[in-house]
Amino acid sequence: MNTNGRILVADDEQIIREVLSDILSSESYDVDHAENGAQALELIRNRDYGAVLLDLMLPDRDGLQVLEEIKELENRPEVIIITAYASIEKAIRATKLGAFDFFEKPFKNDKLLLAIKNALEHRRLLEENRRLLKTLHDRYSFHNIIGKSAGMQQVFDLISQAAPRLSTILIQGESGTGKELVAKAIHASSGRSDAPFIAINCGNIPSELLESELFGHVRGAFTGATDTKRGLFEAANGGTLFLDELTTISLEIQSKLLRVIQEREFRRLGGLDNIKVDVRIIAASNADLQEALQRGTFREDLYYRLNVISIQIPPLRNRPEDIPLLTDWFIKKYGDENQRDNLVIGPSAMKALMDYQWPGNVRELENVIERAVVLSPGNAITADLFPNNISAPSPETAFLLSEEPISLKEKVGNYEKALILAALKKTGWNQKKAARILSVNATTLNEKLKRLKIKEQ
Repeated sequence: MNTNGRILVADDEQIIREVLSDILSSESYDVDHAENGAQALELIRNRDYGAVLLDLMLPDRDGLQVLEEIKELENRPEVIIITAYASIEKAIRATKLGAFDFFEKPFKNDKLLLAIKNALEHRRLLEENRRLLKTLHDRYSFHNIIGKSAGMQQVFDLISQAAPRLSTILIQGESGTGKELVAKAIHASSGRSDAPFIAINCGNIPSELLESELFGHVRGAFTGATDTKRGLFEAANGGTLFLDELTTISLEIQSKLLRVIQEREFRRLGGLDNIKVDVRIIAASNADLQEALQRGTFREDLYYRLNVISIQIPPLRNRPEDIPLLTDWFIKKYGDENQRDNLVIGPSAMKALMDYQWPGNVRELENVIERAVVLSPGNAITADLFPNNISAPSPETAFLLSEEPISLKEKVGNYEKALILAALKKTGWNQKKAARILSVNATTLNEKLKRLKIKEQ
């Protein structure tokens, strides 16, 4: 016999247990009873309950003590407090301890049943998120980089192949795609992992100071140089130096970078001695290097020295299948940081994230989730916690284009793929039902799955 779930009623009053049992059984729930706290905890430890209706005034212990012990269990049920002795203080404390809801006797049956239904749905979403996180760690993560899309799997393969080598690496991708994370993953997977990893955003430092920052200077090299200073190349000796915003570097400093790559040596600003270093260079740019070459603002010889191994990180809008994984990862991260347990994201909120085009890429998604975690009044993250342009995107936002060239065919293909994936996920990968939602016949949908290389996830 199919049931809607198993519920435990923990109350010392027999009449309450019988009334609740009749109400819940009529709604196709399996019901167990406990007369005291010890009996309730024994049952919860040995059986899987979706929810517990817990009285605060149990004969052997306070219901809040039972709630505290339930909170420590790994596969804990949702707890709904029912009491004849309600107080604001106890309601607040119960909520802080993780109670899903709080009812005062006598209660209205329909409201209690709705709370139970919501509690079971919350637990289902929580378990689904846990499974996603486990899958994420087992299959789709690489040194804190998340992605199961074909584009990110290719990035992971390139990291694995390139990391053990000594070659320079060029990482390209839009702002916010995670170029520094990829650089750190390469360093962590290399034989230099115990040596320093030093990152510098060259676009944040004026050109006249960047040379000193990279190569150091001797005392008296310029006004204010009262002491000799080591540069980042010396600090990174034996390890990895990550140069971000590559196209902002002046041609003069580019020539000195070329010398370091070719000769493995340099001079401090104002110095005469050559300093030998063993540094692996990883460079990154969110600008089009080919355009910089054509404009003459970037040296061709340096480009080819840096571009020995090239890694292109796809923008988030081109890999929508990664959005749920990234979202769960950030919910867990910021939930832990803010001591917010059992946070889940509902279907409508996830749909809002999937429908948005993410011009700021993964960095923007992370900021949105951190904000939602902090502002969420309960355990559910809802779409109203997102900025307005995400919870209700305008038509212009839905088709936002970056400065990066993209063909119309590619853009339409990405949108088509996202729609098909959404329909398949909604129907549990039932192609006939998905075809009905998309108003196409099943044969056409099957052909599109093959053409777009969509596989069941």
